[in-house]
Amino acid sequence: MRNHGNSLREIASHIKKSYSTISRELSRNSTGKSYSPSKAQEKYKQRKGNCGRVSLLSNPQVFEVVREHFCEDLWSPEEISNRLAVEKYPVQISTTTIYRGIFNGLFDNLFKSGSSSAVRHLRHHGKSRHNKAYQEKRGKIPIPNKIHDRPREADNRVEIGHWEGDTVLGKSGKACVVTLVDRKSRYLLIGKAAKRTSEAVTDTLSDLMKLWPGRSLTITPIRGKEFAKVQCLTDKFGTPFYFPDPHSPWQRGTNENTNGLLREYLPKGTDLDSITDRRIQAYAEQMNNRPRKCLGWKTPYEIFFNVVLHLI
Repeated sequence: MRNHGNSLREIASHIKKSYSTISRELSRNSTGKSYSPSKAQEKYKQRKGNCGRVSLLSNPQVFEVVREHFCEDLWSPEEISNRLAVEKYPVQISTTTIYRGIFNGLFDNLFKSGSSSAVRHLRHHGKSRHNKAYQEKRGKIPIPNKIHDRPREADNRVEIGHWEGDTVLGKSGKACVVTLVDRKSRYLLIGKAAKRTSEAVTDTLSDLMKLWPGRSLTITPIRGKEFAKVQCLTDKFGTPFYFPDPHSPWQRGTNENTNGLLREYLPKGTDLDSITDRRIQAYAEQMNNRPRKCLGWKTPYEIFFNVVLHLI
Protein backbone atom coordinates (compact mmCIF):
# COMPACT_ATOMS: atom_id res chain seq x y z
CA MET A 1 0.00 0.00 0.00
CA ARG A 2 2.87 2.35 0.75
CA ASN A 3 4.32 1.67 -2.68
CA HIS A 4 0.96 2.70 -4.17
CA GLY A 5 1.03 6.08 -2.42
CA ASN A 6 -1.18 5.43 0.62
CA SER A 7 -0.39 7.47 3.72
CA LEU A 8 0.77 5.90 6.96
CA ARG A 9 -2.55 6.65 8.66
CA GLU A 10 -4.49 5.04 5.79
CA ILE A 11 -2.34 1.92 6.04
CA ALA A 12 -2.74 1.81 9.83
CA SER A 13 -6.51 2.15 9.57
CA HIS A 14 -6.75 -0.54 6.88
CA ILE A 15 -4.76 -3.23 8.74
CA LYS A 16 -5.97 -2.10 12.19
CA LYS A 17 -2.55 -1.25 13.61
CA SER A 18 -1.36 1.93 15.28
CA TYR A 19 0.23 4.71 13.29
CA SER A 20 3.46 4.42 15.33
CA THR A 21 3.75 0.68 14.55
CA ILE A 22 3.53 1.32 10.80
CA SER A 23 5.99 4.20 11.01
CA ARG A 24 8.50 2.10 12.99
CA GLU A 25 8.21 -0.85 10.58
CA LEU A 26 8.83 1.30 7.51
CA SER A 27 11.74 3.17 9.05
CA ARG A 28 13.43 -0.09 10.02
CA ASN A 29 12.84 -2.17 6.92
CA SER A 30 12.29 0.07 3.91
CA THR A 31 14.78 -0.16 1.07
CA GLY A 32 15.15 3.31 -0.36
CA LYS A 33 11.64 4.60 -0.99
CA SER A 34 10.06 1.17 -1.38
CA TYR A 35 9.02 -1.54 1.10
CA SER A 36 9.34 -5.29 0.47
CA PRO A 37 7.76 -7.73 2.98
CA SER A 38 10.24 -10.49 2.08
CA LYS A 39 13.26 -8.22 2.52
CA ALA A 40 11.77 -6.88 5.75
CA GLN A 41 11.56 -10.47 7.07
CA GLU A 42 15.19 -11.09 6.11
CA LYS A 43 16.28 -7.97 8.01
CA TYR A 44 14.26 -9.12 11.03
CA LYS A 45 15.95 -12.54 11.06
CA GLN A 46 19.36 -10.91 10.78
CA ARG A 47 18.69 -8.60 13.71
CA LYS A 48 17.24 -11.52 15.71
CA GLY A 49 20.43 -13.50 15.20
CA ASN A 50 22.57 -10.63 16.41
CA CYS A 51 20.57 -9.85 19.55
CA GLY A 52 21.30 -11.09 23.06
CA ARG A 53 24.55 -11.48 24.96
CA VAL A 54 27.58 -13.01 23.30
CA SER A 55 28.31 -16.44 24.81
CA LEU A 56 31.42 -16.61 26.96
CA LEU A 57 32.33 -19.75 25.02
CA SER A 58 33.00 -17.54 21.99
CA ASN A 59 36.10 -16.39 23.88
CA PRO A 60 38.87 -18.74 22.59
CA GLN A 61 40.70 -18.79 25.93
CA VAL A 62 37.58 -19.64 27.93
CA PHE A 63 36.51 -22.25 25.36
CA GLU A 64 39.91 -23.95 25.57
CA VAL A 65 39.76 -24.12 29.39
CA VAL A 66 36.29 -25.69 29.26
CA ARG A 67 37.26 -28.03 26.40
CA GLU A 68 40.37 -29.27 28.21
CA HIS A 69 38.60 -30.11 31.46
CA PHE A 70 35.39 -31.44 29.87
CA CYS A 71 36.80 -33.38 26.90
CA GLU A 72 40.15 -34.49 28.33
CA ASP A 73 39.75 -34.54 32.12
CA LEU A 74 36.03 -35.49 31.93
CA TRP A 75 34.96 -32.91 34.51
CA SER A 76 31.26 -32.10 34.67
CA PRO A 77 30.02 -28.60 33.73
CA GLU A 78 29.31 -27.94 37.42
CA GLU A 79 32.82 -28.97 38.43
CA ILE A 80 34.36 -26.70 35.78
CA SER A 81 32.25 -23.67 36.64
CA ASN A 82 32.81 -23.86 40.37
CA ARG A 83 36.52 -24.67 40.20
CA LEU A 84 37.00 -21.53 38.09
CA ALA A 85 35.38 -19.60 40.93
CA VAL A 86 37.53 -21.30 43.58
CA GLU A 87 40.73 -20.39 41.70
CA LYS A 88 39.43 -16.87 40.98
CA TYR A 89 39.84 -17.28 37.22
CA PRO A 90 39.53 -13.88 35.45
CA VAL A 91 36.41 -14.99 33.56
CA GLN A 92 33.56 -16.77 35.35
CA ILE A 93 31.22 -19.02 33.35
CA SER A 94 28.03 -20.58 34.65
CA THR A 95 27.11 -24.25 34.62
CA THR A 96 24.11 -23.40 32.43
CA THR A 97 26.29 -21.74 29.80
CA ILE A 98 28.53 -24.80 29.58
CA TYR A 99 25.55 -27.14 29.29
CA ARG A 100 24.07 -24.91 26.58
CA GLY A 101 27.32 -25.13 24.63
CA ILE A 102 27.33 -28.92 24.97
CA PHE A 103 23.74 -29.30 23.76
CA ASN A 104 24.43 -26.86 20.90
CA GLY A 105 27.20 -29.14 19.66
CA LEU A 106 30.20 -26.90 20.41
CA PHE A 107 32.16 -29.83 21.86
CA ASP A 108 31.08 -32.57 19.44
CA ASN A 109 33.91 -34.61 17.86
CA LEU A 110 36.44 -33.28 20.39
CA PHE A 111 36.74 -36.44 22.52
CA LYS A 112 39.62 -38.85 22.02
CA SER A 113 37.35 -41.90 22.18
CA GLY A 114 33.71 -42.92 22.44
CA SER A 115 30.73 -41.19 20.90
CA SER A 116 31.28 -38.08 18.78
CA SER A 117 28.32 -36.44 20.55
CA ALA A 118 29.39 -34.47 23.61
CA VAL A 119 25.96 -35.08 25.18
CA ARG A 120 26.77 -38.79 25.32
CA HIS A 121 29.73 -37.99 27.56
CA LEU A 122 27.63 -36.34 30.25
CA ARG A 123 27.62 -38.47 33.36
CA HIS A 124 23.98 -39.59 33.58
CA HIS A 125 23.18 -39.90 29.87
CA GLY A 126 21.86 -43.40 29.19
CA LYS A 127 22.64 -44.64 32.67
CA SER A 128 20.96 -47.94 33.49
CA ARG A 129 20.30 -49.74 36.76
CA HIS A 130 19.06 -53.13 37.88
CA ASN A 131 15.28 -53.33 38.04
CA LYS A 132 13.41 -54.33 41.18
CA ALA A 133 13.26 -57.98 40.13
CA TYR A 134 17.07 -58.32 40.06
CA GLN A 135 18.48 -60.78 42.60
CA GLU A 136 22.09 -61.52 43.54
CA LYS A 137 22.88 -65.16 42.66
CA ARG A 138 26.39 -65.56 44.05
CA GLY A 139 25.53 -66.77 47.53
CA LYS A 140 25.96 -65.22 50.97
CA ILE A 141 29.02 -64.22 52.97
CA PRO A 142 29.93 -64.20 56.66
CA ILE A 143 29.33 -60.78 58.25
CA PRO A 144 31.94 -60.06 60.97
CA ASN A 145 30.70 -56.52 61.73
CA LYS A 146 27.61 -54.54 60.77
CA ILE A 147 27.64 -50.93 59.64
CA HIS A 148 25.61 -49.91 62.69
CA ASP A 149 28.63 -50.82 64.85
CA ARG A 150 31.02 -48.65 62.84
CA PRO A 151 32.85 -45.91 64.82
CA ARG A 152 31.17 -42.53 64.97
CA GLU A 153 34.28 -40.93 63.43
CA ALA A 154 33.63 -42.92 60.26
CA ASP A 155 29.95 -41.98 60.14
CA ASN A 156 30.68 -38.27 60.66
CA ARG A 157 33.63 -38.08 58.22
CA VAL A 158 35.81 -36.29 60.76
CA GLU A 159 39.10 -38.01 59.92
CA ILE A 160 41.01 -39.57 57.04
CA GLY A 161 41.20 -43.37 56.92
CA HIS A 162 37.63 -44.64 56.84
CA TRP A 163 37.07 -46.26 53.43
CA GLU A 164 34.24 -47.72 51.38
CA GLY A 165 34.97 -50.61 49.00
CA ASP A 166 33.40 -52.06 45.87
CA THR A 167 34.14 -53.69 42.52
CA VAL A 168 33.46 -52.46 38.99
CA LEU A 169 32.84 -55.07 36.30
CA GLY A 170 33.95 -55.04 32.69
CA LYS A 171 32.60 -56.54 29.49
CA SER A 172 33.45 -60.17 30.05
CA GLY A 173 32.62 -60.34 33.74
CA LYS A 174 36.08 -61.82 34.44
CA ALA A 175 38.51 -59.05 35.35
CA CYS A 176 37.21 -56.32 37.65
CA VAL A 177 38.42 -53.10 39.21
CA VAL A 178 38.53 -52.91 43.01
CA THR A 179 37.83 -49.45 44.42
CA LEU A 180 38.47 -47.95 47.85
CA VAL A 181 37.18 -44.43 48.58
CA ASP A 182 38.05 -42.42 51.68
CA ARG A 183 34.82 -41.11 53.22
CA LYS A 184 36.23 -37.75 54.34
CA SER A 185 38.36 -36.72 51.34
CA ARG A 186 36.78 -38.87 48.59
CA TYR A 187 40.34 -39.91 47.69
CA LEU A 188 40.24 -42.98 45.44
CA LEU A 189 42.45 -46.06 45.34
CA ILE A 190 41.86 -48.55 42.53
CA GLY A 191 43.46 -51.78 41.40
CA LYS A 192 42.62 -54.49 38.89
CA ALA A 193 41.77 -58.04 39.95
CA ALA A 194 42.12 -60.80 37.36
CA LYS A 195 38.81 -62.31 38.44
CA ARG A 196 35.86 -61.27 40.58
CA THR A 197 36.59 -63.98 43.12
CA SER A 198 37.12 -63.57 46.84
CA GLU A 199 40.75 -64.66 46.48
CA ALA A 200 41.63 -62.23 43.67
CA VAL A 201 39.74 -59.31 45.21
CA THR A 202 41.31 -59.93 48.63
CA ASP A 203 44.80 -59.89 47.08
CA THR A 204 44.06 -56.61 45.30
CA LEU A 205 42.65 -55.07 48.48
CA SER A 206 45.81 -56.09 50.31
CA ASP A 207 47.95 -54.29 47.71
CA LEU A 208 45.84 -51.13 48.04
CA MET A 209 45.99 -51.15 51.84
CA LYS A 210 49.80 -51.37 51.70
CA LEU A 211 49.95 -48.04 49.85
CA TRP A 212 49.12 -45.99 52.95
CA PRO A 213 50.12 -47.90 56.10
CA GLY A 214 48.21 -46.72 59.14
CA ARG A 215 45.57 -44.95 57.06
CA SER A 216 43.13 -47.85 56.89
CA LEU A 217 41.11 -47.38 60.06
CA THR A 218 37.90 -49.03 58.81
CA ILE A 219 36.57 -50.35 55.50
CA THR A 220 32.89 -50.62 54.56
CA PRO A 221 32.64 -52.87 51.48
CA ILE A 222 29.70 -53.86 49.34
CA ARG A 223 27.79 -56.87 50.64
CA GLY A 224 29.14 -59.14 47.90
CA LYS A 225 30.63 -62.60 47.79
CA GLU A 226 33.92 -61.22 46.48
CA PHE A 227 34.50 -59.76 49.97
CA ALA A 228 33.94 -63.08 51.74
CA LYS A 229 37.57 -63.45 52.87
CA VAL A 230 38.33 -60.01 54.27
CA GLN A 231 38.83 -61.40 57.77
CA CYS A 232 42.37 -62.31 56.74
CA LEU A 233 42.97 -58.62 55.97
CA THR A 234 41.73 -57.69 59.43
CA ASP A 235 44.16 -60.22 60.88
CA LYS A 236 47.00 -58.84 58.73
CA PHE A 237 46.44 -55.08 58.98
CA GLY A 238 44.20 -54.75 62.03
CA THR A 239 41.54 -53.04 59.92
CA PRO A 240 37.93 -54.02 60.73
CA PHE A 241 35.38 -54.41 57.93
CA TYR A 242 31.79 -53.23 58.46
CA PHE A 243 29.11 -54.53 56.10
CA PRO A 244 25.94 -52.61 55.14
CA ASP A 245 22.42 -53.93 55.42
CA PRO A 246 21.06 -55.97 52.47
CA HIS A 247 19.79 -53.90 49.53
CA SER A 248 20.94 -50.63 51.11
CA PRO A 249 23.36 -48.98 48.66
CA TRP A 250 22.72 -45.57 50.23
CA GLN A 251 24.70 -46.74 53.27
CA ARG A 252 27.74 -46.66 51.00
CA GLY A 253 26.77 -43.59 49.01
CA THR A 254 30.33 -42.25 48.72
CA ASN A 255 31.51 -45.37 46.89
CA GLU A 256 28.37 -45.58 44.76
CA ASN A 257 28.84 -41.99 43.61
CA THR A 258 32.55 -42.48 42.94
CA ASN A 259 31.91 -45.60 40.88
CA GLY A 260 29.48 -43.54 38.82
CA LEU A 261 32.30 -41.09 38.10
CA LEU A 262 34.66 -43.96 37.29
CA ARG A 263 32.19 -45.20 34.68
CA GLU A 264 32.95 -42.05 32.70
CA TYR A 265 36.45 -43.47 32.20
CA LEU A 266 35.46 -47.15 32.10
CA PRO A 267 31.99 -47.28 30.50
CA LYS A 268 29.87 -50.40 30.82
CA GLY A 269 31.04 -52.90 28.24
CA THR A 270 34.73 -52.00 28.56
CA ASP A 271 37.05 -54.99 28.21
CA LEU A 272 39.01 -54.69 31.45
CA ASP A 273 41.34 -57.53 30.46
CA SER A 274 42.89 -55.20 27.87
CA ILE A 275 43.20 -52.20 30.23
CA THR A 276 46.68 -51.86 31.73
CA ASP A 277 47.31 -51.12 35.40
CA ARG A 278 49.13 -47.95 34.35
CA ARG A 279 46.06 -46.70 32.53
CA ILE A 280 43.82 -47.50 35.48
CA GLN A 281 46.10 -45.54 37.81
CA ALA A 282 45.98 -42.61 35.38
CA TYR A 283 42.18 -42.64 35.72
CA ALA A 284 42.51 -42.62 39.51
CA GLU A 285 44.86 -39.64 39.32
CA GLN A 286 42.41 -37.75 37.13
CA MET A 287 39.53 -38.45 39.51
CA ASN A 288 41.54 -37.44 42.55
CA ASN A 289 42.20 -34.10 40.87
CA ARG A 290 38.57 -33.39 39.99
CA PRO A 291 36.95 -30.68 42.14
CA ARG A 292 33.96 -31.91 44.14
CA LYS A 293 30.90 -29.97 45.24
CA CYS A 294 30.82 -31.77 48.59
CA LEU A 295 34.41 -30.60 49.23
CA GLY A 296 33.71 -26.94 48.51
CA TRP A 297 35.12 -27.49 45.00
CA LYS A 298 38.46 -28.66 46.35
CA THR A 299 39.86 -31.95 45.08
CA PRO A 300 40.18 -35.27 46.95
CA TYR A 301 43.96 -34.97 46.56
CA GLU A 302 43.97 -31.56 48.25
CA ILE A 303 41.92 -32.84 51.20
CA PHE A 304 43.77 -36.15 51.60
CA PHE A 305 47.23 -34.54 51.56
CA ASN A 306 46.19 -31.12 52.96
CA VAL A 307 47.68 -29.13 50.06
CA VAL A 308 46.47 -26.50 47.59
CA LEU A 309 46.71 -27.14 43.84
CA HIS A 310 46.41 -24.80 40.86
CA LEU A 311 44.50 -26.73 38.20
CA ILE A 312 43.14 -23.98 35.94
